[in-house]
Amino acid sequence: MPELPDITAYVSAIEARIAGASVAGTRLERIRIATPFLLRSTAPPLAELEGRAVSGVRRIGKRIAIGVEDDDWLVLHLMIAGRLHWHPAAGKPPGRNILAAFEFTTGWLSLTEAGSKRRASLHAVRGSADLALFDPGGLDVFAATPETFRAALTRENHTLKRALTDPSVLDGIGNAYSDEILHAARLSPLAQTQKLHDPDWDRLYSATRATLRLCMDRLVAEAAVAFPEKVTAFRPDMAAHGRYGKPCPTCDTAIQRIRYADKETNYCPVCQTGGKVLADRGLSRLLGADWPRTLEELELLRRR
Repeated sequence: MPELPDITAYVSAIEARIAGASVAGTRLERIRIATPFLLRSTAPPLAELEGRAVSGVRRIGKRIAIGVEDDDWLVLHLMIAGRLHWHPAAGKPPGRNILAAFEFTTGWLSLTEAGSKRRASLHAVRGSADLALFDPGGLDVFAATPETFRAALTRENHTLKRALTDPSVLDGIGNAYSDEILHAARLSPLAQTQKLHDPDWDRLYSATRATLRLCMDRLVAEAAVAFPEKVTAFRPDMAAHGRYGKPCPTCDTAIQRIRYADKETNYCPVCQTGGKVLADRGLSRLLGADWPRTLEELELLRRR
């Protein structure tokens, strides 16, 4: 699922094409919806938004909101597999395999979704008050002090992985960047928030802001050159996420993983867990007492 850095890059690229100073007066000319399952609300009706001037583009959590005059909004949630594409006005309008297309006077913005599951959503929203209801309430890490950051994550006692990815706790962080943050902070994804010590909090606060800022700045810079077309949770420069079995860039130990439901958490057992191999819920139940607790035990198990 696109997270804070990716959504920020999308917003930057869309704004430059429909709402920036160089394209003042851009109108939303037409909206095409290819599947009724995408549209989740119709107040106001989409037809009423057509022909209006664009008023702005903003991020709300992991959603993208496009406003038109009279304070009406289109709110897109890409979920896991939704992606956006830009088509110049002089080119052909988007054709097959799209869920929706939005025609502006400067070009087309289209939405696609990989796979057979249709999870992406579009809401038509009337007024800023209703738009605010889409904000899950998570703390903006760049506006947070060390004290407010710690307070947000310790309101309840959860694992760091769960706390970082809870949109009501922190704004815009998901599975991928939480792995990167925890690797940079040298903390276990299963550490309990209410059991961390002061040095742990210092590292976590700094790593969260530095990791997100570095990725945001890079992706926004790339979006200034070309519209983001390769938005992915798996990037070659990542330290932990999506790197199961590959060497940790810090210590060369093989990155490990734990899986819960349809999510995978990647971590380095040397840098983050003191050499301990974390229990995967399914496999640890299957192996019971034979589950390897250390890297040495894991290596012996693999040799059998």
